Amino acid sequence: MHIRKGDTVVVITGKYKGRRGRVLGVLPSEQRVLVEGVNMIKRHTRPTNRNQQGGIVEREAPIHLSNVMAWCDAANQPSKIVMKRLEDGTRVRVYKVNGETLND
Repeated sequence: MHIRKGDTVVVITGKYKGRRGRVLGVLPSEQRVLVEGVNMIKRHTRPTNRNQQGGIVEREAPIHLSNVMAWCDAANQPSKIVMKRLEDGTRVRVYKVNGETLND
């Protein structure tokens, strides 16, 4: 998986198409990601020690990896991410659209 926690992605298909957000979490075994403000669901919770109030809580649900694409701020457009090997042997993630490296 080339998308990691903290990356900015844009939804390319579905109900939230065009919406951008930060990746809150990655579920590699299910090939899904949690994106901030995307795929919001309402969860009914009962009162516990952590949440004294209880009630209906709105939160993000995972979205499939194929429905999102990395967003390059420098190019101001979505881009694929490729792995590139540097001269010293280290591998870095690079935006395909302009060759800029991602900060990890």
